[in-house]
Amino acid sequence: MADTAIRSNSCLNCSKPAALKCPKCVELKLPNSYYCSQDCFKGTWTVHKNIHVSPFAALDAFTGFRFTGTLRPSSQTPKRTVPLTISRPDYADHPQGVALGERKAKKSGEILVLNDDEIEGMRVAGKLGREVLDEAAKVIDIGVTTEEIDRVVHEACIERECYPSPLNYYQFPKSCCTSVNEVVCHGIPDLRPLENGDLCNVDVTVYHRGYHGDLNETFFVGDKVSEENRKLVAVTYECLQKAIEIVRPGVKYRDIGKVIQKHATANGFSVVRTFCGHGINSSFHTNPTVPHYAGNRALGVMKAGHTFTIEPMINVGVHDTVMWPDDWTAVTKDGKPSAQFEQTLLITDNGCDILTQRQSGRPWFMDQLEEKYKN
Repeated sequence: MADTAIRSNSCLNCSKPAALKCPKCVELKLPNSYYCSQDCFKGTWTVHKNIHVSPFAALDAFTGFRFTGTLRPSSQTPKRTVPLTISRPDYADHPQGVALGERKAKKSGEILVLNDDEIEGMRVAGKLGREVLDEAAKVIDIGVTTEEIDRVVHEACIERECYPSPLNYYQFPKSCCTSVNEVVCHGIPDLRPLENGDLCNVDVTVYHRGYHGDLNETFFVGDKVSEENRKLVAVTYECLQKAIEIVRPGVKYRDIGKVIQKHATANGFSVVRTFCGHGINSSFHTNPTVPHYAGNRALGVMKAGHTFTIEPMINVGVHDTVMWPDDWTAVTKDGKPSAQFEQTLLITDNGCDILTQRQSGRPWFMDQLEEKYKN
């Protein structure tokens, strides 16, 4: 719309109003890249030229691959750019996207206790991350591509002076993760249109002035989502909520998995073991490790000032996962659906604050159900 057009015509280097287009992008029929001056264009060329690749190149790796379900990858648009005026994590401009500071923090084994200034930084990042996910939620519909969701997320990040944390993290090519149907996590946005009956998880993380805010939700697409899949989404959200209820100083991080697995199993679902929640602060992923299954051996006891995520991935079938040849997309081994919800939490003296909580206090899928039955 008009507001979107104004945002898209801003300089990729300094965010000022812009009319100049990258001629190579125009030649390759890629999304327009705007600049306010030749100086700004030259200033970003070293990074910007990396997007001049075929949108079909990523599909070559799938030749001969045996898919576990019905979902198939589609072509991808080039990696988006972020104005240099926006602060960025250390991996943003690393050739291999290596998070050097994160590696050092993990190696220490320490779970950071944040001070008041650091906590305020996390509160702001969490709030902005929620705003970005809410913008994405507004466009999810039949026929919308996950590439379009990624565009909305990217522009919403830039508008809020945030760097989209997934972008170039160990060379992840997009600004958010979109995981559809049997995709457990880390799905790469592409040009496949969403279909009536799909489940679509959108995972957003923003980096704002030195701190990350991380959250995700699973959405219904259209009005033909099966009863089983609606139950899966509801139970997954309940797993997250039940886990949050036990978060307070003195609780062992390993106990989170007991709560989640008990509820998932009681409802006939399985809990993914391959991926887990994590500490988060100035590092995207750090200590502690937060598994979601029972019997795990996670280390650490919760203390006021800790910030971390809980993000259970719950499957209709087996808990096992398979990696697609893109080295990011994790799918269920049996091809059956998966769902996920995530929040970033701060442990307080008496419990916890949900830093990425939606203002209404409830997830979007509940609004979708209410709207469906109202009509």
